[in-house]
Amino acid sequence: MASRLTLKDHFRESSVFNIRAIVALIFSIALILIIILRLLFLQITEHELYSTLSENNRFQINAVPPNRGIIYDRNGVLLAQNLPAYELQLLPEQINDMDATIASLSTIIEISESDIDQFKKQLRRNRPFKPIALRTRLSDEEMARIAVNRHLYPGVDIAAKLIRHYPHGKLAVHAIGYVGRINEKEQQLVDESNYDGTDYIGKLGIEKYYEDVLHGNVGVSQVETNAVGRTLRSIEQVPSEAGLNLHLTLDAGLQRVAEEALGDFRGSIVAINPTNGNLLAVASMPGYDPNLFVTGIDTKTYRTLRDDENIPLFNRALRGRYPPGSTVKPFFALGGLETGTIDVDKKVNCIGHYRLPGGRHKYRDWKKEGHGETSMEKAVVQSCDVYFYSLARSMGINKMAKFMKQFGFHSKTGVDIFGELAGVMPSTEWKKHAIHEPWYPGETLIAGIGQGYTLITPMQLASSTATLAMYGKRIQPHIISYIQNIGTGEKHEIPPSEEEPVTIVDRANWTKVLNAMKKVVHHWRGTARRIGTDAKYKIAGKTGTAQVFTVKQDEEYDEDKVAEKLKDHALFIAFAPVEAPRIAVAVIVENGGHGGSVAAPMARKVMDYYLLPDILAAEKVKKKQMELEAATAIKSKKQEEPPEPKSIPEKETEKKMEAETETETETETETETETTPEKQNETINTENGQP
Repeated sequence: MASRLTLKDHFRESSVFNIRAIVALIFSIALILIIILRLLFLQITEHELYSTLSENNRFQINAVPPNRGIIYDRNGVLLAQNLPAYELQLLPEQINDMDATIASLSTIIEISESDIDQFKKQLRRNRPFKPIALRTRLSDEEMARIAVNRHLYPGVDIAAKLIRHYPHGKLAVHAIGYVGRINEKEQQLVDESNYDGTDYIGKLGIEKYYEDVLHGNVGVSQVETNAVGRTLRSIEQVPSEAGLNLHLTLDAGLQRVAEEALGDFRGSIVAINPTNGNLLAVASMPGYDPNLFVTGIDTKTYRTLRDDENIPLFNRALRGRYPPGSTVKPFFALGGLETGTIDVDKKVNCIGHYRLPGGRHKYRDWKKEGHGETSMEKAVVQSCDVYFYSLARSMGINKMAKFMKQFGFHSKTGVDIFGELAGVMPSTEWKKHAIHEPWYPGETLIAGIGQGYTLITPMQLASSTATLAMYGKRIQPHIISYIQNIGTGEKHEIPPSEEEPVTIVDRANWTKVLNAMKKVVHHWRGTARRIGTDAKYKIAGKTGTAQVFTVKQDEEYDEDKVAEKLKDHALFIAFAPVEAPRIAVAVIVENGGHGGSVAAPMARKVMDYYLLPDILAAEKVKKKQMELEAATAIKSKKQEEPPEPKSIPEKETEKKMEAETETETETETETETETTPEKQNETINTENGQP
């Protein structure tokens, strides 16, 4: 069968094509209209918005962190400064793969795991548009390596920063403290606008207490950037206001002497000027290098410090609470006199122990054979425990507590260093609330020798000693001398803050107690006589020994057989010169043994450094003055003495010499008379001034 022929319908095909062409045209016109409308919308309706966004991409507003205030000692010695350093910063919003970027950067410079951990902590708590430091303190070589590869890493840059630095390392670290990176908790507490661009904040000590003074006020900088975020030029800048400088009452030289005196012992020495409350030294040993914490300490180093059995991170001066031992005896002796519980002549027979009426327990004296008949003065000088057991029983714990609280026992001193703890001066009411137990008579006795529940910090002990030296005048200890604005040079002095004084019933009672303390050092039977033998000034002091554990009734304390950590604490308080106190010192040496042989010599070194230069200078001036007066007296004596009578041979010799002199004179006269007339005229003319 033949195939069937199909004829083309040109008209139909033409119609289909035309329809399609019209649809495509309409669609194209619609798209063009949409684009035109969108352009109109963007360019006209939303012009202001997108113009602002464009400008924001081109211009950036950056925070200018303020320079932190500098810290000096009383003599202008630099204790805390700011040093320039370069750090590697990453801007999270410009980095797509953070882990890959960090891994790649690690091939260029060394980046430790600690650096990465610190960075990720900051990354979690900061906003994406804020740069975060990955590495600090870059070397010149590391900066060069990053600069060469900078174009490969968008969002990565090198920034110059001022990093806190403590030039003397461990010196006075527990007083000065340190700064560190702002943590999440601190971020919520600070003024976010004023800390924009600031990575560090005071963590401890003065750095934390005076954070608001040291920090300053943030500034603002507007810069023009290119497409990759690199700064091209600065447009406008509002400078930041630097923090204020702190000038301390602390003496860096004295501080070093105190720390060296403690040596390898654990303990604290606090020295204070009793006349104005100026802290001269605040030593707590062992210490640590605060520079480790500034940019972030690595885990291994921190764990080593934290787990050290000597606890170098612990501020013993402000937070160490110790039994004061026999250092409280002068205070209780004064309390007994002032309250009329005892009089100065009343004696107690010390047989080496004390018993409560009807009791069997022996409260032992440090001297096994006892001190015999003991007066108040002898009890202080020789540190008789039995005398103060008897005094404590007579006074009662509540009267004792009331009197001692006047000196600052049981409360903070209010010193301007962060982290102070209060001591404990027990009473019946205190024990009821703190321990929920009744008070026992035996606890009153041991409180009378500074044991039991009684606790005090070295700072409080030094402050109380200063009050005792000043006859009850209380001045709050402080470590800031003045605050200075480096821009204007304006100084703001910190005046002494007087507190409520101790009530004085009879000033003579104070004099008697202070004389007894003087004999502790300068009497041949005083417990601190070793440090007074060659002293060029008079010292009033009191030794103390505080037990770490209780010795049973049938046992004796043998220092040689006791573990080092169980040995008694050694304490000593002192002030000097006695007649006009300029320094008060409190020394506590953990497990040091004896106050007289261990703690007292440390205090002597501190006092010598502070007092001897002025004493020796005064002696030198006095010596010169005496020599001058002696020379003047000798000269005056010679002038006042009549001439000695001459002997007959001397008189004949003088007459002979006078006769010879007269003969020579006559000869000279005759020679002049025989001068020729010409010579005479010449002589006359010469006398008239003519040649």
